[in-house]
Parts: sequence; C-alpha cells; structure tokens
Amino acid sequence: GRYLVTERAGQMRIVESDGTIGKPLAGVPTVHAVGQGGLLDVVLDPGFAENRTLYFSYAAPGEDGAHTAIASAKLESTALTNLHVLFRQTPGYDGGHHFGSRIVIGRDGFLYATVGDRGDHRDRAQQLDKTYGKVIRIARDGSIPKDNPFVDRNDANAAVWSYGHRNPQGLTLNPATGELFETEHGPRGGDEINIIRKGANYGWPVVTFGREYHGPRIGEGQTKPGIDPPIHYWDPSIAPSGMAFLSKDDAGPWKGNLFVGALKFTLVARLELKDGEVVHEERLLADHGDRVRDVREGPDGALYVLTESKGRLLRLKPIATP
Repeated sequence: GRYLVTERAGQMRIVESDGTIGKPLAGVPTVHAVGQGGLLDVVLDPGFAENRTLYFSYAAPGEDGAHTAIASAKLESTALTNLHVLFRQTPGYDGGHHFGSRIVIGRDGFLYATVGDRGDHRDRAQQLDKTYGKVIRIARDGSIPKDNPFVDRNDANAAVWSYGHRNPQGLTLNPATGELFETEHGPRGGDEINIIRKGANYGWPVVTFGREYHGPRIGEGQTKPGIDPPIHYWDPSIAPSGMAFLSKDDAGPWKGNLFVGALKFTLVARLELKDGEVVHEERLLADHGDRVRDVREGPDGALYVLTESKGRLLRLKPIATP
C-alpha cells in the first residue's frame, strides 16, 4: 500500500499510504542530473512481494558521456541492494536532452524500455546498431531474448525491439489487448501515440507531423510506406509524459480509457478509444498549472498523478453520477 517515487536529481523515496514522504533511499547510483537527465522510471517485479526486486532507469555518467541505463535492485527497508546494470545505451553522449525513459514488463515477462534520440543525434534513431530513439526488449536478468527482431543481424543491436522514435516518455500495456502503447515528444507539433510492434519503424526523423522549432519541415513528409503511423498525434504539442490505462470496475466510466500526462499544457488527457483509434479527448487538471510527469493506475482503480512543478502525488476518480 506504499508508493515508490523517483526524483530527477537522484533520490528515490517511499511515500507511506497516509502521504508521509520518507527520506531518500540509500544505494541509488550516481546519476547524470543534467538537463532532462537524472533518475527516471521505476517499476516493481511481478514477484516483488517475495523477491523485493525492482527495475529503474536513469541517466548514467560514463567516460564517453551519459547513457540511458536500466538497472535491477532489491529494496531492503530503506536501501537498495544487489544493484545490477542490465542495459546501457550505446554510444554515450554528454548532452542533456531526450533520454526517454519508461519501463514496462510485458505479458511475456520481458522488460520493454524507451530510449530517446539524445537530441543532437536524431539520425541515429534509424540506425539499428545504436540504441538511440528505440524501444528495447531484454530479459529481467539483462540477457537478450532469442526472438528479438534483429537478434541475428550483425549490423544491429540485438536489444532493439522497435526504432524511429524521438523522445518517448510514456509506455504502458493495454490490459484488454496486451498491446504496448507508447507516447513521444515531437519537435514543434507532432507529439505521437503509437502501438509498438516487433521490428517496426516509427519514422523519426524521416517522417513526422512536426516541424523544426525555427519553422522548416523535417524529413520527407508525414507518411511513407514501410513506416508505422501514429494512432493519434497532437499539434500543437502537449509535451506528453507518462501514460496509463484504467482497467478496474472501480474506475467507473473511466474504465478502458487511456490517460496521458502533459508537461507543456500542464494537464492529463483522458482518451476514449474505439477499434484502436482515439475518438474523444477530455483535458483534466488544466487549471492547476502543474506539469504532469507521470500517471499510474492504482490497485483501487483510481488514477494516480505525479506532478513536477508543485511536487504532488494526486489521486483522481470520476465524479459519481446519479
């Protein structure tokens, strides 16, 4: 009944069920807290109650620059122990932009994680030998699953699951279908929601619905054969962050809806889906002026919202109707 919260500067804290915020846990590795880099996502192992294992992502400093990294550890009282780095983005880079990163444990038991293009190296999102602008898939011990799409290619990194992403900061499973949903920042316009498929190319920077911040178009247009289009995009950009489905009956009229946090527009987008398409959007908390960094489904069917500007953990449920 407690919560784990990561803070960008490098702290991980336990929040008690009554809202009391604990002191930073010991054992968290040093992070590259520069720009958008720092301590990023955290998820629990399905067997956490017995094995106390969790997985987290962070911007890790290195001799050749910073890397988006995925690590496992055990939570023992007020400290992380048995730390193992399972994945490191290659190559490193000192810039402070577009690290990603979200982690999801799929129905197959493997770890899926988003890795950004690092801003200055957008072309690497199309290069399969580099883990820039990718969704990666690894086993929970860091090994590579034998059925990854590029595992037998000498010109590809075997961890790559999909490619052509810009700065993907949202990842979640659709509990009804098992599909992996991802959201990523476009440039000026063109923030996307994608359904992630094995080996698929999502286009960045070849195709995009956005433009350069100074105006010109990017790449070859908005669509191209062989590139999976988004199921939804925003223009102007909302700067999407975490995303989650509500799946429990306690969610009431929100059951089955997809929720996406937004940084630029300081809101939560509630999206209704039909046949894999967004058919309605409602914008929640837009009057709070608080950047939303993450959203999660709670065991009580409520939506939990983590905000950045005011540092709040919020709990939302729909207003009951007669």
